Amino acid sequence: MSGYPSRVLCMACLMMAMAAATAAETPYEPRVGQDGKDVIWVPNPEPMVDKMMEMARITVQDFVIDLGSGDGRNVIAAARRGARARGVEFNPELVEHSRRLAAAAGVAGLAEFVQGDMYAADVSAASVLALFLLPNNLQTLTPKFLGMAPGSRIVSNTYEIPGWAADASETVREGCAAFCIVFLYVVPARTAGNWQTPDGVIRLEQEFQRVSGVYEYNGINLPLENARLQGRDIRFTANGVVYTGKVEGDSMQGTAEGRNGTVTWRAVRH
Repeated sequence: MSGYPSRVLCMACLMMAMAAATAAETPYEPRVGQDGKDVIWVPNPEPMVDKMMEMARITVQDFVIDLGSGDGRNVIAAARRGARARGVEFNPELVEHSRRLAAAAGVAGLAEFVQGDMYAADVSAASVLALFLLPNNLQTLTPKFLGMAPGSRIVSNTYEIPGWAADASETVREGCAAFCIVFLYVVPARTAGNWQTPDGVIRLEQEFQRVSGVYEYNGINLPLENARLQGRDIRFTANGVVYTGKVEGDSMQGTAEGRNGTVTWRAVRH
């Protein structure tokens, strides 16, 4: 009888060891609504993932980044389209989980997952951002967005970037019960300032892709009408002449179409 407690204790130790081993062998599975550093984790519905990839026009030439990548489904979807893709996720367990899913999908060579803070992540080399974040997250990240190359695309699930009107939006109705709107943003070239042309000066003000201003032509201030940017592409009307062109750093050039035909034009920023 004196050995009975010892046998019970050893049996308890064995059971605890077996339970620990079983837990170690069970792969991590995220839980919907679990807390994260900046947002709770809610998975992006698969039909929304497909629509985001479609609206961003993902190709093999793209480098896609997802900030707060969760279980990696946006990154994996981009990699399946042949793009290089990276997920930045603060939770190390989700990072490892995403790596396992990418390997199972056969895209581990294109899909990279790193543990890190999304606010500290470098997105300057990305041509596409695929995001499912809250408005306050998006607002904090906006300076990073505007630092991307003009023409880069940002697709956001459900939430708009505060102050920045989307270039396009679509609602997914099939297979999506919640979080079903995709917003597309195209990073605009920076055009604010004075642009010298052979005939005068174009003075531009800019708020995201919206531009306004005047064309000082032969001593007359001609207001710009219907002015808009789409990445590097600029378009405006002055005195009935429609100007279209492309912005390349501190120069822009294109064609001007009016009553007397079409001519080329060029402007250089002061």
